[in-house]
This record gives sequence, C-alpha cells and structure tokens, in this order.
Amino acid sequence: MTRGGRSKDRSAGPERRCIATGEVLPVERLIRFVVGPDGSIVPDIAGKLPGRGIWVSATRGDIDKAAGKNLFARAAKTKVSVPEGLADNVTDMLAERVVNLISLARKSGDAVAGYEKVKDWLQKEEAEVLIQAEDGSARGKTKLSTPHFGTYIGWLGADELGRAFGRDKVIHAALGAGGLTKRVVEDARRLKGMRTAGLAQDAAAGAAGKDKRAS
Repeated sequence: MTRGGRSKDRSAGPERRCIATGEVLPVERLIRFVVGPDGSIVPDIAGKLPGRGIWVSATRGDIDKAAGKNLFARAAKTKVSVPEGLADNVTDMLAERVVNLISLARKSGDAVAGYEKVKDWLQKEEAEVLIQAEDGSARGKTKLSTPHFGTYIGWLGADELGRAFGRDKVIHAALGAGGLTKRVVEDARRLKGMRTAGLAQDAAAGAAGKDKRAS
C-alpha cells in the first residue's frame, strides 16, 4: 500500500525513490548514479554500472537540486564529489544514447527518414513513433500526424537525427515496431525532461492538438 492507502501496482516494472523529491517513480523516469572509485558521482544512463544506485528523476531541476543541496552525499552516506555541469553531462549522454539507438533501429530496418518515406509508413500504419526535429519548420511538421495510439518525439535537433541516419540533417523520421522502439521512447522521454528549453518549442509544434506527446 502507498501512504495514501492505495494498493501499489507494480505491473509497470521496478520503481525507485528520487533523492531530490522523495517521490517513488518507475525507473524509466529516473537517472541512476553511482559513486565512482575516486568518490565522484557518475551518471549511469544505461543502468549497468556496478555499485549501489542513487536515483534522481530525469529533470534538470531535480538533478541540479541533488547536486546543490548535497543530496548525493546524503544518499551515499559518504563524502562524494559532484562534477560541475552534471545536468548538462546527463543531457548530452542521453541525447547520444537516443541517437545511437535510432541508428541501430535504422540498421535493422525499423526506422526511416525523409518526409515521403515517413508519410508512406504512416499511411500504411507501419509507424509506431513519429520523430521530428525541434528546429525543423513548424509548418512542415504539421503535415504529418502521430500514429494512432503512437508516440511523438520532438526534442532532438536536425543534426542529431542526421547522425542517426548518416546524413547532415534530418527533419522527419519514424520508428516501426522493432525491438529497440520501446527503449528509444523511454530514453527520449528522459531526455525531454532534461531539455527544459525545448519543451516550449515542442508544445508550439503540437498546437493543432493532433499529436500525442510522450509524458
């Protein structure tokens, strides 16, 4: 039972407590940190580094709070050093991870780029995720709609999407039902929480109300 008396549903997967807010959240909404051999706090984006995990919700504000109020040391129960620009480092690492996952999906045939290819996948209902560059033309992006019951990702840059597809820039991309799609969506949601400056642009791009945004 939760403190509010409700039964806790664990069917969604494991949960951890954020050291900044005290809130218990699914692990896909959190960033795991560990204490390195030199006593420094190390982001564990993939969740595979050895050591006791310290969890913070995937928002810039909460990571800054944990760093600024010595919450990492309190959670680790020992003296630790927190690198400067920790939230920026986490953001960069998450962005690179999402780009690499999309690239792997492309190589396995589960991702396409370019307006016409994406439009074709959407029309054939082969797309589960619509991805559009946050710095792309707002007018151009409104011509494509998120798949029914699908997901929208709109907080990667055109150059980042370009790297995923081996091009200079990509504005429109889509993911099918491949095995990597769930991981892309989960990590992209964490990235959204870190890129607070991009949220206003994402909301503006969806003003027509047709797209279901990842929470």
